Amino acid sequence: MPEHLHARVESCYQQAEAFFKQRFVRAEVSFKLRGQKAGVAHLTENKLRFNPQLYRENREDFLRQTVAHEVAHLIAHQLFGLKIQPHGEEWQLIMRGVYGLPPNRCHSYAVKRRKVSRFIYRCNCPEGEFPFSAQRHALVGKGRRYFCRRCKVTLSFTGEQRVE
Repeated sequence: MPEHLHARVESCYQQAEAFFKQRFVRAEVSFKLRGQKAGVAHLTENKLRFNPQLYRENREDFLRQTVAHEVAHLIAHQLFGLKIQPHGEEWQLIMRGVYGLPPNRCHSYAVKRRKVSRFIYRCNCPEGEFPFSAQRHALVGKGRRYFCRRCKVTLSFTGEQRVE
């Protein structure tokens, strides 16, 4: 894990400790996150996961905003418990008051989408084409059935597969 990220996590904890005048249990930090999320806080496990690809591509903002965003979730959990809203007023207080940052719910990093296979299913409707994911297609193979909402016919696989 990059030392700058680890140092920023520690800095966020120290800022929160100075603000609230109490000690916080440090989280386990990993770089095992893929896809569209920049970071995830696992509250009950006291664990942070970060996306290495988005970190590399957005390093400065990631260190400033994303790391603070995720640490703020853990701080809010340790202070207020599980009954608070994920991006509610307690979390927002920490983002604004402790870190001096806007309480943005989502990042705006460019995310490269990977190519996915779609399995084409049809019904009796003229425009009745349904692209299924590989996961849904596998469920059909195990006996699950899907129906068209308009004509009520069971969707059937055409044998066609596309990569999007």
